[in-house]
Amino acid sequence: MRDLVELQKKLYPDLLEVIQQRYVILNTLALFQPIGRRGLSERTNLTERNVRGEIDFLHAQGLVDVTTKGMHITKEGRLVIDQLADFMREITGLSVLEKQLQDKLHIENVMIVPGDSDQHDWVKKEMGKACISFLGSRFSTNQTIAVTGGTTMAAVADEMTPFEHTSHLFVPARGGIGEKVENQANTIVSKMAVKAKGDYRLLYVPDPLSETSYQTMIKEPSIIEVLQIIKDSDVILHGIGEAITMAKRRKTEESVVQHLEANQAVSEAFGYYFNENGDVVHKVRTIGIHLDDLASIGCVVTIAGGGTKGKAISSYFRQGKSNVLITDEVAAEQILRENSPLNK
Repeated sequence: MRDLVELQKKLYPDLLEVIQQRYVILNTLALFQPIGRRGLSERTNLTERNVRGEIDFLHAQGLVDVTTKGMHITKEGRLVIDQLADFMREITGLSVLEKQLQDKLHIENVMIVPGDSDQHDWVKKEMGKACISFLGSRFSTNQTIAVTGGTTMAAVADEMTPFEHTSHLFVPARGGIGEKVENQANTIVSKMAVKAKGDYRLLYVPDPLSETSYQTMIKEPSIIEVLQIIKDSDVILHGIGEAITMAKRRKTEESVVQHLEANQAVSEAFGYYFNENGDVVHKVRTIGIHLDDLASIGCVVTIAGGGTKGKAISSYFRQGKSNVLITDEVAAEQILRENSPLNK
């Protein structure tokens, strides 16, 4: 396919640009329908005049319905999106980026979606859809899936759909009371389970914990039971945060924030803060999955992207285990621009 794409770029460069533009419009419609022309223009960065002309064409082809409540993609339109997906990955160069990132991060599988999830919500939605697609294609039997909190995991929950022939058990990977409720692992887990028609267990513990609280809670029978389920998970879905942003979001003490800044922390995952070299510079006391537990987990899926996350992702991958990275184009390019290889 790559040779065909290169040939088309030489013979029909304008045609490929048109195909790419119409694919973006259809994909955006599928994510945000019903939507008006102005909203579509804002989300695709196209002029309203351009959008109007393209919608007229797509409507005439039976790919889009235009109603008083907004525009919808038709069944035929969804089919076109599915059939064009692999082709679009080739013409945008994403398949090449994926291979380069696999080699640099020493990872089994990389999935890249176009765009910048920091700038466009639809990109984060696409990352969520990619995660659901991976889980659906990889697991044909019931699995226990542990999930961390955060905005990216919340986006995965939004895109969750039932899995064919499976009914997974969803559990939080760690405590999280204190964050915004919609970004807490418990909330995300329950939402995923309902939408996937699976089951879930919750973990009602704060994050972080004082030493006294930790020693008390770790002895509670109900917590011991759930914690054992979490540690026996088959799959972990987790994000990666930018260190200082995550510390401030969790209302971390100022002395700890200063410690992170002094030690040049750039990333956070599972309550661990890493510097650019992947060294742990601070650890939050928490109940749930720890870094050492990842070695016994069958499949660890990392989902993170955005223009602010490239350095954070590189930092985590210098030490943290992962089998799959789902990211966006901007973060992938940032990681590849770094000069030094990531040694595992």
